[in-house]
Amino acid sequence: MSVPHEAIEIESPGFFRSLSTRDWAWGVFVVAATTFILAVYGERMDRYEIGVLLLSAGGTVWMGWYWRAFQPYAIVVGALSLIGVLSYGGVFSGTGDLARNETNFFLKYLVSGQSATMWMCALYFAATTAYLASLFRYKDGTPALRPALTIMAVTGLIGAGFWYVGSSNMVSGVEFIAPMFLILTAAAFIGLFARSDFPAQVGTALAWAGSVMGLAGLFVRWRETFLHDATWGYIPVSNLYEVFILFAVMTTLMYLYYEQRSRSQAMGGFVMLVVSASVAFLLWYITDRQAHIVEPLVPALQSWWMKIHVPTNFVGYGGFAIAAMLGVAYLLRARGERVNPNGLLATRLPSREVIDDVSYKAIAIGFAFFTIATILGALWAAEAWGGYWSWDPKETWALIVWLNYAAWLHMRFTKGWRGVGMAWWSIGGLFITTFAFLGVNMFLSGLHSYGEL
Repeated sequence: MSVPHEAIEIESPGFFRSLSTRDWAWGVFVVAATTFILAVYGERMDRYEIGVLLLSAGGTVWMGWYWRAFQPYAIVVGALSLIGVLSYGGVFSGTGDLARNETNFFLKYLVSGQSATMWMCALYFAATTAYLASLFRYKDGTPALRPALTIMAVTGLIGAGFWYVGSSNMVSGVEFIAPMFLILTAAAFIGLFARSDFPAQVGTALAWAGSVMGLAGLFVRWRETFLHDATWGYIPVSNLYEVFILFAVMTTLMYLYYEQRSRSQAMGGFVMLVVSASVAFLLWYITDRQAHIVEPLVPALQSWWMKIHVPTNFVGYGGFAIAAMLGVAYLLRARGERVNPNGLLATRLPSREVIDDVSYKAIAIGFAFFTIATILGALWAAEAWGGYWSWDPKETWALIVWLNYAAWLHMRFTKGWRGVGMAWWSIGGLFITTFAFLGVNMFLSGLHSYGEL
């Protein structure tokens, strides 16, 4: 006869008690680095700069505690950035030689703002290829031969066509579309020889490496803005070139977080496709418009509201982009289950429940940050133009984006909507967001005309 006994309640430790020695060492490291920066540059910083520095330090500590993979990432970014900054010389005296980016090995080939960006582009292209190659790998001794050969033939021909038309100057700039198709060609070919998920593991490593180079390049570019002219110095989130780098890095980091949480790398190829698309645009922008050249800011951009508005905004954009590409993955998985339950799409992609859950979380986080960014943008507008809202095209389309995702979340919460319809909605949302981000600058004029192509 069993004897009844009271259930024993086990209290989970509080947040701070759950931190390890490594976590506390991380916090001490960030505080020490922040103190050093204040000791060296504090006299040259105004209260806004000091405030941003302290908030950034606090956010960095919390991020490292919440997502431990962020700790080594931030340390490597900091080390590479420091190498780049020190290579220009004159860090403590306020001088430096910009010409060193042509003579110093590390600057010329690795860590100058432009060199690091080129590395980021190459690494993101390679990461996308590796992730997609894993989808075509051998499984149980049987290769995904038919879909791989079909994709190789179709995308190879299309990519070669774009490359030929663009390089022959028939239609200027279309050669930068070619990599998007050639990535699929290379991925299908590599996948035929893969026997495990090793390509996906390589893709993860390359995605981390690309994110390191992208963010380090922005930090070094920050130093370069002062070397061009001491009065020009600004945080490099102020033009389309810089924010495209920021978008690529933010989106990739958000995906890597969800990859770790979901323990699935099969979504990487879809998310990295949109990152590669932004990289392809960035390469065109550099080549055709020389967008990487540092120029002084227009008065409207010389605001500290802008410096926190833009990064916050791009966390939102990154979340929306991830959700859209996962919407594509969801539709393919659903079709695979319906047409051929044992086929490539139904067996290689995560379950629809996993894809749906990650997509929802990406939109929820993206919406929260986009909301904050919109409020910050209104405060910036009041300072720059004397009013919080003026129905400028950029503001109007930002409101449309906000309403779109507010409605998406509302239907999810109140009606329990999910599945194919919501996947299509998230895909459509990416087109709305892309127009708000890029299309307004290209086709509409207004107070944000300084951001045009």
